[in-house]
Amino acid sequence: MSLPLNVITGFLGSGKTTLLNRLLQDQSLGDTALLINEFGDIGIDHLLVQEVAPDTVLLPSGCVCCSVRGELKEALLALLARRSRGEVPAFRRVLLETTGLADPAPILATVNNDPQLRGRVHIGLLVTLVDASHAALQERLHPEWLAQVAAADRLLLSKTDCVDEATQAALREHLQRLNPGAPLLLTQAIQSGDQLLLGEGLRGATAEREVARWQLQGPLKAAAPQHGAAQVCSLEFEQALDWVGFGVWLSMLLRCHGERILRVKGLLNINANQAPIVIHGVQHCLHAPVHLPRWPSADHRSRLVFILRGLEPEPLRRSFEVFARSFVPAAGEGPDGGDATGHPAGAGHLGDPARIPAGARRAGPGHPPGVSGTRCGAGPAHRGDAAGQLRPL
Repeated sequence: MSLPLNVITGFLGSGKTTLLNRLLQDQSLGDTALLINEFGDIGIDHLLVQEVAPDTVLLPSGCVCCSVRGELKEALLALLARRSRGEVPAFRRVLLETTGLADPAPILATVNNDPQLRGRVHIGLLVTLVDASHAALQERLHPEWLAQVAAADRLLLSKTDCVDEATQAALREHLQRLNPGAPLLLTQAIQSGDQLLLGEGLRGATAEREVARWQLQGPLKAAAPQHGAAQVCSLEFEQALDWVGFGVWLSMLLRCHGERILRVKGLLNINANQAPIVIHGVQHCLHAPVHLPRWPSADHRSRLVFILRGLEPEPLRRSFEVFARSFVPAAGEGPDGGDATGHPAGAGHLGDPARIPAGARRAGPGHPPGVSGTRCGAGPAHRGDAAGQLRPL
């Protein structure tokens, strides 16, 4: 059974270690393996610990604590091997604390794309801590701050006692604009590991609730764009979308401009007779699609939300409009090449852009170029071709 890897991130000084120290005092993380950078950082010296290996200890609560001394992949494989051999308790989830300067995208890409980890570990929740007293300065000076906020499934606001109510309210509004619909909580309200890691966001049992939250949030009024700042692009489409055609368009978009697309979330009407499909990704990394059991509301429009940095929303919007006019959904066709029941015929195409077919059925002559080329928009741009609209971005 695949285990969820939950990620807790946040800029330097945001309070990640303080939060973990508090949660480690009770039994709520007893079925969790904790991956950290250095043991000394979380202050476990005062705890009675059992050493399993030079980089692995067992805390009194039963939590397995490991130091990531090299690559994340190697640390995960070693941890899974010790679990299989019975050297550590059979934990049911993994919690990774990143460094303050970490961009979450490479972590997500490692877990999603590595063949040795696929099927054994999957991304659970990504939780980002935001220091209320330094958020404005950190956003202005450090691009990692914005990447961490945009990638979050949940946002935790820390050090709110250091700012006045007006500053906190403005920050809340700003965070909701940067990551529409992401739950925003105070760190002091988190009292247990179960409370922190409940559900798996868009990937788990709470997906329907999570989608309803950001769907009902609606597009927020955009602030005046600033140099290097993020912008939100919201797209809606009334008619059912063609899955293969949409995969070509989105995969090509991320291949060409992924580093400028900090986050994408979408609720898609692929076939008018079935429940919606949820897609979500961070930069170049696109997760496998999630099938919801039902629509979260009476609104059955397809919706996409992009969080952009260094990419204007209008060209992206025009490109999507060209795609939406060019592709016609096939009756009975479901995501992943499956049938209208929504059951995939294999691994999700959107989980691996390289597996998107190079061409797709079109309403008219010409096909978008394949996504396997090294050059953005490789191949001729036909009239009405979504790829041609992407080139000026």
